[in-house]
Amino acid sequence: MYIVIFFISLIAAFIFALGGVGAAIILIPAMVSMGIPINTAKPIGLFYNTVSLSGATVHNIRYKQLDIKIGIPIITVSFLFASIGAYLSKYISPKIILFLFVLFLFFSGFMFLLKKETKYNVVKDDVPYLQLTLIGCIAGLLSGVLGVGGGGIISPLMLMLGFSPKKIAVTTAFVVPFSSFSGFLTYWALGNVNWKIVIVASIGGVIGANFGTRFMHNKLQSSQVKKILAIILLIMATKLLFKLF
Repeated sequence: MYIVIFFISLIAAFIFALGGVGAAIILIPAMVSMGIPINTAKPIGLFYNTVSLSGATVHNIRYKQLDIKIGIPIITVSFLFASIGAYLSKYISPKIILFLFVLFLFFSGFMFLLKKETKYNVVKDDVPYLQLTLIGCIAGLLSGVLGVGGGGIISPLMLMLGFSPKKIAVTTAFVVPFSSFSGFLTYWALGNVNWKIVIVASIGGVIGANFGTRFMHNKLQSSQVKKILAIILLIMATKLLFKLF
């Protein structure tokens, strides 16, 4: 089982680093399909997002791809709300969480697939701080409840604001480790962490995300990044929908 989780983590991190989205969005349903309880899988996914996308962000900073002022408003509130979401999740039925997860995947997938690409040219006084703060609230809460890091909601909402997919990918990779780690700490305090799986998944995640980030910047266009993520999200949503019913 550990070998399977390692390779799923590596491949998922590579693919989802192309869009800056934490790969917990695919790792969690994969682990649930293997028989791991969802409340055990969620903190694994959150820690996995933290370490895998932290490596991607280091790469983005090194190559001057990151615009920090866009990410700060989202980080500030998502860190707090992720902890609240993680605490509230213990009062929510696992079946309801799976249902919310399916809706979350379908929403994210269709947003990437259908939203037309536009360019958002950020200048010194042209950052939509209020909208980004609201995105952080929503993403943080969902991050804690679902254990996914929030990237799947941050990306489509930033797309709606008009940011280009590559800028979204870089910003999301910067933001998600903060909200993910906040949620993870709460789950840890509640005693829901399987450290053996956490370590195995995280090693695969760091390796995969590093290569995925490099590949995105060097080989892919923004439109290709959108399509890849949309297809994967919709496939996972459909699979979970059948499992749910």
